[in-house]
Amino acid sequence: MINRKNYCALALLLTSMLLASCAMDDSSLQFGMIAPSLKTKTLSDVNGDFSRITTYRYPDERMYQVSLDEALSSNKPIILEFATPGHCTVCDKQLQVLKGLLAKYEGDVLFLHMDQYQNPEAFKAFGVIGDPWTFVIDSSKVVRYKQPGRMLYGELDMIISGIIKEQKGADSAGASVNSKEAG
Repeated sequence: MINRKNYCALALLLTSMLLASCAMDDSSLQFGMIAPSLKTKTLSDVNGDFSRITTYRYPDERMYQVSLDEALSSNKPIILEFATPGHCTVCDKQLQVLKGLLAKYEGDVLFLHMDQYQNPEAFKAFGVIGDPWTFVIDSSKVVRYKQPGRMLYGELDMIISGIIKEQKGADSAGASVNSKEAG
């Protein structure tokens, strides 16, 4: 017979195992892989009706201007956020963080939000189970970072600034090689 103390310990252990299995899903897109290109809904696809593209209460139209396939063709880094704030308060907070970073990096980085109800094919293509999930994709379409759960502003800011610095360094190295070849 299980007493109350053992029952609580067993319940805690099972809950911990369940949460750990969600965060360690091996079916999701992994670091270093090429991001799958697919057509996702944009604001123009739904005639500007935010309720048909997101459950977020305070959507920022800049996160819904381009489809994922268009973003991947842009040669810009992408912050791809899988979040369904209609049933997830953590998702709501995560999207607030993204809006702050979008204001800072708007010209250099594309920010995309995928809501599970409106873009389920994107959740499937990236192997995302649950939300929020953040993917950072570089200008070469390579997944450079991914994290389940909420990220702090400073964490994501550091990752984005590092990707931008790397890209600018690679661009200037390429320009330097091209100028030497021309000369």
